[in-house]
Amino acid sequence: MKKHTFYTFDDHFKELMKNPSFKKEWDDSESERLLGSSLMNMIIKRKTDYKKLATRTKISRVTISEIILGNANPKLSILKNLL
Repeated sequence: MKKHTFYTFDDHFKELMKNPSFKKEWDDSESERLLGSSLMNMIIKRKTDYKKLATRTKISRVTISEIILGNANPKLSILKNLL
């Protein structure tokens, strides 16, 4: 019987990191990734959801989602509201 070899996400990521332009983009986006994961961890820790957080902070659910996904460049005032 032939043994299958699986190509994992880690394998794919290692290949991508060999590409200098991808590595630069990845490195340059570190602050966005950290912000997004911190916000998601805060939501989990506070046992809340996007809708409740949006209502409490007066920040749209779309904006919250974009921050978590790293697709936003929020103003400092928005970040202060999230605290």
